[in-house]
Amino acid sequence: MGRIAQEKRIMMCMIKVYCAKNHHQKQLCGECQELQDYALKRLEHCRYGERKSFCNQCPTHCYQKLRKEQIKRVMRFSGPKMIFYHPVIAFRHFFSK
Repeated sequence: MGRIAQEKRIMMCMIKVYCAKNHHQKQLCGECQELQDYALKRLEHCRYGERKSFCNQCPTHCYQKLRKEQIKRVMRFSGPKMIFYHPVIAFRHFFSK
């Protein structure tokens, strides 16, 4: 699996955990779906492609300010919980740093 595909998978899992726990939805709510669509689009058009680093370490920040804050909130909330909901993905992500 390529770097971009892996990042997309992680992003989708984190947003799903966030939405389920904060918005009490089985499916993504409208706000979270918009955020996921935006994040996946940004990943797809990343100028660094498969050579990219993690977004928080990237020299080129491509997120709009509002979206960047939303993603940070999702990651802060979901990151620690990923080990319980998606342990394989969490371990791969942790050891790829």
